Amino acid sequence: MSGPAGSAAVAAVVAAAASAVDPATDDLALAVRLLATTPTHENRTPAELRRWALAADAFGAALAPGPPCRARIVERADGLGQLLLARYTSRPATVELYTDTIDRAETLIDELGWRSWYPAGSVRAAALAHESAHALLHRRETRAALKEALGHTVLRLGRHRVLGHVAGADELAAHAYARTVCGLGRSPLLLTAALAAAVDTPGRQR
Repeated sequence: MSGPAGSAAVAAVVAAAASAVDPATDDLALAVRLLATTPTHENRTPAELRRWALAADAFGAALAPGPPCRARIVERADGLGQLLLARYTSRPATVELYTDTIDRAETLIDELGWRSWYPAGSVRAAALAHESAHALLHRRETRAALKEALGHTVLRLGRHRVLGHVAGADELAAHAYARTVCGLGRSPLLLTAALAAAVDTPGRQR
């Protein structure tokens, strides 16, 4: 689309994305927001959510890369309607990359002037890194280490304690891993929030 109508459409997308997520909002606040909107966390205190967000982010940022990911990579072009950039499945090990969503995210970065945070080609790289993190977190020892880092105690028996699962923490760890290994200036959380607003803008195709 070109001309005044095209310019107006782009302006509407930029306005919607900018109003949905303030780039001045730091990555920790975005992480806390993700946990707060995750089912099972409705009655959690802000302090508890913040502590978990910090722990998950630190864990993901420090997560050592494993052996090269041997998952089969499949490219698809039907992810934009569901806002899917990539998806990992373990049986068989496969990473699905949604090229339509990746291309839209790259365009949106330019429209918002965020290229210094997300270099050209970084959306695909971050999507792959994010799913590689999920592959690492699928390992029993890595899952146990994340639980230990989060420290969510659900049961105590004398000196022993049982650690519980924190819904959404694996997503935060994967985002932190992707941000770190790809050298991004901001978390992918900021971009995905802006992308959700841009795709849902009235008059825009999903």
